[in-house]
Amino acid sequence: MERENSYRCLLKLPGLLPLILAATLSRLAARIFHLTLVLFVLTQTSSPSLAGWLMFAAIVPGLIVSPVAGVLLDRVGPTIAVRIDMIASSFFIAAISFAGWARLSSPLVLFILVMLFSLAGPLGAAGTRTLLPRLVPPHARDRANALDTAIYAIIDVVGPAIAGLVNAWPGPEAAMSMIAAAYAGAAICLSRVQRLPGSTSTQTSFLRQTIEGIQIVARQPTLRGLAISYSLYEITWGALYVVVSVFVTDHTAAGSAVNGLLWSAIGIAGGVGALLAGHIRTTGRERHVMAAGMVVTAFAAWPVAAAYGFTGLTIGLMLAGMMSGPISVALLTLRQRRTDPQQLGRVLSISMSLNVAGYPLGAAIAGMVIRESVSATFVLAGIASFLAAIATLSIPSDTTPADRSSVL
Repeated sequence: MERENSYRCLLKLPGLLPLILAATLSRLAARIFHLTLVLFVLTQTSSPSLAGWLMFAAIVPGLIVSPVAGVLLDRVGPTIAVRIDMIASSFFIAAISFAGWARLSSPLVLFILVMLFSLAGPLGAAGTRTLLPRLVPPHARDRANALDTAIYAIIDVVGPAIAGLVNAWPGPEAAMSMIAAAYAGAAICLSRVQRLPGSTSTQTSFLRQTIEGIQIVARQPTLRGLAISYSLYEITWGALYVVVSVFVTDHTAAGSAVNGLLWSAIGIAGGVGALLAGHIRTTGRERHVMAAGMVVTAFAAWPVAAAYGFTGLTIGLMLAGMMSGPISVALLTLRQRRTDPQQLGRVLSISMSLNVAGYPLGAAIAGMVIRESVSATFVLAGIASFLAAIATLSIPSDTTPADRSSVL
């Protein structure tokens, strides 16, 4: 007899399996796209500078319009909004592929198509996580969030490998076509998910609801605290992304291969950690789970990773990767629990964009610090996670009056 709290039982919930399949296809497509875009531009124009600016155009416009995307999610409903993103992404990526085959991929054409692709992105990223708590009963959200986080970790492992193989043969143009097909497949999977209505009134102006979304995140103690704490935590990973590459290159002969293996192993550790976290009931204890994981991450970055050579680096990264799963699961559960369901689309869209901001900041700071000292960069990564733990514990508890009205 199946256990009631098994992942197999979870996937039997109506609409959840096709949503998971759609999320997997779309996230895999996005992961492959980022690497493929660079290779595509280098093949078409041989310009590293253009590749860098196009990567900027593929990310930043979506972050800027995330408050608008959140309002759209709440007004039209997450099912329709996510499907819009999948269809639009498939169309724009297919157009990039066609431009490549037809030798029409001028910088202007590529910038327009890539920016249009970016503008639709927040609908899918936040929309999937808006749908999840509406399809899953409250007692199963820990496991649903754990499964969602594990999928992200697995994609971090297999995505770059698939991108490398497809771009090597048959080439970046074909890789773009495959990405477009993956987005189209995600849209088809979403047709099997029940259409959920919008959760907010359409009589209030779009602009006013956009401003309200920003105010909700800024004023609500839990959402504001999570935005600060998780952004600090992401600074750690941005710094590690830089310093690990430098450390591995300096200490091993096959730097690129070893670096790839390390990050793949980190992804696997994160997936295992997330799935294990799904069996631990974190409801009401999310802040402590996050803070504990962040403290362990700080210790893993320094002194473990910094002071014990390549062996210490490997152990430290595996430990940090393992902790990333429970931290993400607890974050998702707490944010869902303390957000008004009618505001979930706006909250997720804005919050996820704020969380991402810590990663490039950490990478940029590490790029400056590492010139002086590799060890100091590991210290920086550890301090960021330790400060994140303090910020997490500063978030109001369930019994705090200032935040009680937000607890679901």
